[in-house]
Amino acid sequence: MVTSPRPIPDWLARLYPFTPASFQTPGGARMSYLDEGPRSDEAVLMLHGNPTWSFYYRDLVGHLAGGMRCIAPDHIGMGLSEKPQGYDYRLSTRISDIEALVEHLGLQRIHLVVHDWGGAIGFGVATRNPGRVGRIVIQNTAAFVSDRIPKRISLCRAPGVGELLVRGLNGFADPATWMAMASRRLTWDERRGYLFPYGNWADRVAVHRFVRDIPLEPGHPSRAALEAVERGLPLLADKPKLILWGARDFCFDDAFLSRWRETYPDARIDRVERAGHYVLEDAGREARETISAFLQSK
Repeated sequence: MVTSPRPIPDWLARLYPFTPASFQTPGGARMSYLDEGPRSDEAVLMLHGNPTWSFYYRDLVGHLAGGMRCIAPDHIGMGLSEKPQGYDYRLSTRISDIEALVEHLGLQRIHLVVHDWGGAIGFGVATRNPGRVGRIVIQNTAAFVSDRIPKRISLCRAPGVGELLVRGLNGFADPATWMAMASRRLTWDERRGYLFPYGNWADRVAVHRFVRDIPLEPGHPSRAALEAVERGLPLLADKPKLILWGARDFCFDDAFLSRWRETYPDARIDRVERAGHYVLEDAGREARETISAFLQSK
């Protein structure tokens, strides 16, 4: 049964002043998403990763929505979307969910803004639909196979203990509120905002499944899907790209940035020295203005 949207408390609405819409995915789950700005068949599609949600894009949406349609979904199991315990939380399903949302909204042209797992998901959608893709903003992410993983994240993938850490102790979403920052601390309400959707064991199902879905091993169920995304990256070689990179990221470090340089040598690169993994939080207005100018340039 599809659940009803979760009410947004007043303290969160002050930071996240939106009324999310809902969409039922092909798998039958309710996806929450933001749809802000002028109605058009052209939109900026903002895709978050793990353990964030569309809250990560709140200020960018506010910055852009005066002139551009902004779509920012919460992946199933994340944010304000439904959190079914038996959903197929695999990369291929994530890609299909977003592709279905794009079709539902009638979008003919999309400008991508991706971060963390949003990279693999967003490039999965884009490589299937290259003719619809305009400009692309790449933040600390990957859309290719890699065996690099911090030990602390590897521990969260371990059978048994990983689920206890991530779902029982909130040992992934909670530490991210400080580990993903470099130049400042999140305010109390910002931290509460990131953690709001993940209050108990059931709520953290997709946080854990995202970690488990990292396809490090050759036989991993999502390995073939990620390899297909990687093979498709040349289809987007002619698209204008901005790589906005937090230089102090403990996870997606400069080795990943080097891979992006090799893949897209013509991309504009803005490496933000003071920013960590949550580059939009650390770089703030500067990042928003950089992205805005890039997306609106001719």
